[in-house]
Amino acid sequence: MARSTSAIAGQAAYNWGGAALFAAAAVIMMALGFEYLGGYEPCQLCLQQRYAYYVGIPVLFIALMLIGLELHKAATVLFFLIGMAFLANAGFGVYHAGVEWNFWDGPATCDAGALKPLATGGKGVLNSLSEPPSGPSCGVATWRLLGLSFAGWNAVVCVALTIACIKAAFASSEANAAG
Repeated sequence: MARSTSAIAGQAAYNWGGAALFAAAAVIMMALGFEYLGGYEPCQLCLQQRYAYYVGIPVLFIALMLIGLELHKAATVLFFLIGMAFLANAGFGVYHAGVEWNFWDGPATCDAGALKPLATGGKGVLNSLSEPPSGPSCGVATWRLLGLSFAGWNAVVCVALTIACIKAAFASSEANAAG
């Protein structure tokens, strides 16, 4: 049977998981805000780094519901899996930041406009193909704060999200052992 909300809110697993959920939702909302309100067009690697958030946010919500239902084993597994997804995303952010700093080459699909749709604009297909590509390149940071680009900050945030998810997993596992 489910516990009262005050009893659930006092659990460390719920607090850590809730913090991770709130932070992940805030990060993706900021990314979308920079894109749609600020006019920063994301490159292909930027868009791919959002996948962990798009999967992680609903799964974190489900894990929090499982804690309320006292299904700590299932919550522990979900917290751990999402923590690993955020850790992988942190590595992906480091990779993208390295591309921006020219430490290594990015994938061929990251050339400016490489993935743009073929729109002729009334000029014909061959003329459209001969024009230089437009759009953001993965190797160019469009914004920096304290020396870190969006990709660099994503790596930092994902490490923090990984820690929160792993702490939630351990706390949920301890609650399962105790209960």
